[in-house]
Amino acid sequence: MKKIITHTYFLAIIACLLWSTAFAGIKIGLQYTTPLQFAGIRFFFAGLFIIPLTKNLRVFVSAMRSDFWLIARVSLFQTIILYSLFYLGVSLVPGAIAAILIGSQPLFAALVSSVMQKNDQLSFKKLLAISLGIGGIALIAYDKGWGDESGLQQMMGMGILILANISSGIGNVFVSKQKGKISPTVLSAWQMSMGGLVLFLISLIFEPFSGFDMPVAYFLSLGWLSFLSATAFTIWFTLLQRSEVRVSDLNIWKFIIPIFGAMLSWIIIPNEHAELIPILGMIIIGFSLVLYGLVNRKVS
Repeated sequence: MKKIITHTYFLAIIACLLWSTAFAGIKIGLQYTTPLQFAGIRFFFAGLFIIPLTKNLRVFVSAMRSDFWLIARVSLFQTIILYSLFYLGVSLVPGAIAAILIGSQPLFAALVSSVMQKNDQLSFKKLLAISLGIGGIALIAYDKGWGDESGLQQMMGMGILILANISSGIGNVFVSKQKGKISPTVLSAWQMSMGGLVLFLISLIFEPFSGFDMPVAYFLSLGWLSFLSATAFTIWFTLLQRSEVRVSDLNIWKFIIPIFGAMLSWIIIPNEHAELIPILGMIIIGFSLVLYGLVNRKVS
């Protein structure tokens, strides 16, 4: 039983299932506050949640001196840039579309990893799978159209979410390159609390302060999002630092996110319902991810 619970695949699936619940939670929270403020508070608290899990407070504090530039780089790409783009993108598109696009993250992570790491190059078959996934994204974008203000807004949101995927891929590579050099729990706690604080301070410049006089739904969504971030990122960083794990291989498990994320958005969020073209796009993206995974298995 312990072997199953600690297995890379099992833990990757748990992390991805947690992330898939974020889209509905974000859409609920954004009804009451602004994107950057919500993201900043979420990640600041998520980082605080992890601090007790670091066990040794002295090691936690000393990591800021010994590994400051690593923490800063990961925080920049994995929290500040990624989630400022993510929240802005989600505020412009339906939750289900956001889930589908973020679910294509493994394809962009593979592209980024192949550029940044010599031991993670793409074969022709992998490039074919990535092209197929990008085709699925293009289908969804074409369906949204350019004809009216709503269509342009959603197209802009989709573009922002794709940039978020690229930022996430860069952050994953930075973590992967530091295998065994810093505790994943310590790295998660620092990068999220620091990134969350920076996001919140940036929000005070560009957005009106929303205050904390909010309904229960806001605090429930904030609490859940902080918990899932703390848990999922700690699991993910732990897996990225395992010697046998490659960035592109691990990220393939994120194909779970669009399926469950879209379904939860259709169930929970009012006025969101399943549409044919986004479903077809999701199927194409899902198929491309499965194809990519099969190619990886043959290679290994």
